[in-house]
Amino acid sequence: MSRVGKMPVAIPQGVDVTVTADKISVKGSLGTLVRPMNALVKITSEGGKLSFAPSDDSTAAGAMSGTVRALVANMVNGVSKGFERKLSLVGVGFRAQATGQKLNLQIGFSHPVVKDMPEGIKVECPTQTEILIKGVDRQVVGQLAAEVRAFRPPEPYKGKGIRYTGEKVSIKETKKK
Repeated sequence: MSRVGKMPVAIPQGVDVTVTADKISVKGSLGTLVRPMNALVKITSEGGKLSFAPSDDSTAAGAMSGTVRALVANMVNGVSKGFERKLSLVGVGFRAQATGQKLNLQIGFSHPVVKDMPEGIKVECPTQTEILIKGVDRQVVGQLAAEVRAFRPPEPYKGKGIRYTGEKVSIKETKKK
């Protein structure tokens, strides 16, 4: 059985978890998240904690109990604290500007790149070379950060491009004559 699945998820103050036969709903101060239930996992709520157990002795049920536990823990964390990803722009003339639900990027192309943000996601630019993506759903925040990074990933010779803050880019040595 999954060791991750054995750990209970603590429900903080102000977070409401509703478990039905076909879905689990988590409501908090930042929003509401709903995820379909898996038939291989049984969820029980006792004393402000959620416990996850496989419904049978199969390997798939043991693996899914850990997966569902991690997903629900991310849902609880998202509606109470939220998630964020920071991106940095490295390069001469690279700029970012957030206007409403749009992110305008000038990253060395002949045209500006405009990315629309989905509902529930906030994008901020504290400086012209930093992008901050915030939201309650960890998967959506990470996917959007990856899509923005994919517009101009860091190149290996000078390191120019869009990178996650704190990401190490290994720089290649140039050819010598």
